[in-house]
Amino acid sequence: MAGSDSDAVDASALVRSRRYWLLLVLSALVGVVVSMASWAFLEITHWLQVGVYQDLPKSLGFAAAPWWWPLPVLVTAGVIVAFAVTRLSGHGGHEPAEGLKTGTPTLPADLPGVVLAALATIGLGLVLGPEAPLIALGTGLALFLLNLSRRPMPDQAKRVVAASAAFAALATIFGSPVVGAVIIIEAAGLGGSTLPVILLPGLLSAGIGSLLFVGIGSVTGLSTDAFALPPLSLAAYPTPQLADFLWTVPLALAAALLVHLVVRSARLVRRVVTGRRLLLTPVAAVLVGLTAVTFHAISGQSADAVLFSGQEAMIPLLRQAGTISVGTLALLLLCKTLAWVLSLGAARGGPTFPAIFLGLVGGLLAGHLPSAAPTAAIGVLVGATVVAMLRLPLSSILIALLLTRAGDGVAPLVILSVVVAYIATLLLEARAPGAEPAAQATTPGPAATRAEPAS
Repeated sequence: MAGSDSDAVDASALVRSRRYWLLLVLSALVGVVVSMASWAFLEITHWLQVGVYQDLPKSLGFAAAPWWWPLPVLVTAGVIVAFAVTRLSGHGGHEPAEGLKTGTPTLPADLPGVVLAALATIGLGLVLGPEAPLIALGTGLALFLLNLSRRPMPDQAKRVVAASAAFAALATIFGSPVVGAVIIIEAAGLGGSTLPVILLPGLLSAGIGSLLFVGIGSVTGLSTDAFALPPLSLAAYPTPQLADFLWTVPLALAAALLVHLVVRSARLVRRVVTGRRLLLTPVAAVLVGLTAVTFHAISGQSADAVLFSGQEAMIPLLRQAGTISVGTLALLLLCKTLAWVLSLGAARGGPTFPAIFLGLVGGLLAGHLPSAAPTAAIGVLVGATVVAMLRLPLSSILIALLLTRAGDGVAPLVILSVVVAYIATLLLEARAPGAEPAAQATTPGPAATRAEPAS
């Protein structure tokens, strides 16, 4: 809701004040530290993936990882996640089955558990992404740095700096610092006349974060490209056709229904696992591994397409799209969905990247329909699956358009699909058994973690 005229005057005066300029400087300094920590987190995660799935098998004498390799690795991941959730402060971070929600900033004392659970989940092959742990890392580290000061700081100023740190943490993984900024703004419910108060330090931190990510990578020779959304090399699609609008609506509805079923199933998995987490989290992780191994055995394709969050598999999948059968794509969609359900319910991480990957696979499948161009279908289904998971319409449109980059013809189709999928998701959730009204977030940062009984 927009603020009153007096609120607008107060916000404008605040932005011009000396204290606000000091807050901008502080946000920039915190953004530098958070950006470096986020870069290190992504590099360690990528190093784990490569080390465990490529280097370690070779050092043990295998030419490549054998078919059964994911099973012991994912058992280990499950044990670590269960330990972090049940034994460490913060319960490993927010529940990914609830989407990418915002709430109170992560407490510094909770960071070890959040980081450990995220590294085990993302680095060892479970099907979740890094965006939620990065938000937690950014806000928690910001509060830690602010608490080092001998001079007390108002809680409102702390929340602003923590929000700007979340901007910095998401600076590059969505391919643009602007997308990360929009996600934080939309997820936190920011708006009205006070929006510039948080937006300016946030964008400043996001710009600094993006610059540091690029600079550190060029100096060290390392890169976080493995965790940045790759722009897809899709055929240009300059003009939408009337037939495109006819199939966009049913595809968006199908995507909304699929993600709704994923979320409901993941919450069921969570309820089952919570009772005996130390035992059942590794079991869920092994089931993810068995799903990946089954996909490999049936299709002959790499099990990595089912494991991990999905962004690294997008480009290889597109390159092989012309040679992959419809049956293989359908099997990949089924197996990735099952692995995502288990990971959402039992592990810790972000839900966005697997949703994007499912949209890509679904778009490739839909491209075989009459009058459906693969470029448009991918844009439509990426937007629909992301909005069905995150409930953030503007962010979903930006992600789909930046990912496809296929011309003006895709934009109206993406917008239509996001609107349809968003409304369908709200209706499905409202009609679901035990549905509760969504709580409105009041402060930016990852959601406060609910207490979970130790196993």
